[in-house]
Amino acid sequence: MKALFVTSTRIGDAVLSTGILAHLLRARPGVRVTIACGPASAPLFEAVPGLDRLIVVTKRPYATHWLDLWAKCALPLWHLVVDLRGSALAYFLRARHRRVMRPALYRGHQIERLARAFGLREPPAPVIWTAPRHEEAAAELIPRGTPVLALGPTANWAPKIWPAANFIALAEQLTGRDGILPGARIAVFGGPDERALAQPVIDALPADRCIDLVGKVDLLTAAACLKRAALFVGNDSGLMHIAAATGIPTLGLFGPSPPALYAPWGPRAAVAATTIPYETLVGARDFDHRATRCLMDSLTVDAVEQAARALMQRVAVLSQ
Repeated sequence: MKALFVTSTRIGDAVLSTGILAHLLRARPGVRVTIACGPASAPLFEAVPGLDRLIVVTKRPYATHWLDLWAKCALPLWHLVVDLRGSALAYFLRARHRRVMRPALYRGHQIERLARAFGLREPPAPVIWTAPRHEEAAAELIPRGTPVLALGPTANWAPKIWPAANFIALAEQLTGRDGILPGARIAVFGGPDERALAQPVIDALPADRCIDLVGKVDLLTAAACLKRAALFVGNDSGLMHIAAATGIPTLGLFGPSPPALYAPWGPRAAVAATTIPYETLVGARDFDHRATRCLMDSLTVDAVEQAARALMQRVAVLSQ
């Protein structure tokens, strides 16, 4: 039995789609799955059970990448084709069953929209599959012992990046004597091209307690490292969704991106948002997501610390 699963180019959206993938794998034991996605998100799927093939789809002019994907998938008779990109691909492949996601037809959080599209009563929580090599690498990078505060001070566009100075002050408050993680080590995460964004945070942290992982690990090793953290605090990003999917307490920071659609998912996740609402920020005449101006200034360090404390208290109750 063969299935084709077409998912997102963006890491965050791809993580949110993994709950549907996990549901399909459970519902069809023994299925061999081919996954098609963009270059950035492809590493997320390397350890998926039953993975037959991973096809990296690189966007090309005039949407010719869809023709390339069709050529790679045209030969087999698929038991199921799932297209979360809403393209016409599924209708030009030989398949017994097809499911094509039309995002505009559904409302709510992205995971709730996926659940409705597939007729599921319970929204499927995201899943991160890792291999032993990822867990072994994480064990060397973050050995057990003193608790770890994980920080994600980067994001894919500047307006939603909380200032580095705030991350520094937050780390001091959370890991200080009166903090919720006194004396904790601090792991800083980010992609290979995000060093400049994360470096001010790394430079300001105590060298003996800072674990610099920016650009040094692949996505699944980062996920394995996050599993070893006591708390993640970071901007709205793919990394934030990976953290939530691992099950650790995850606090996402939001401003000019909609938490109603993209908040970290799960009972151990929460949001701290700017006092200026999302609708006001993106509705301004001069709003441009490509700008370099930060729009997160109305979210204070104290507000984020309070949200982190509330989240950890809630997680403690859930763990009882």
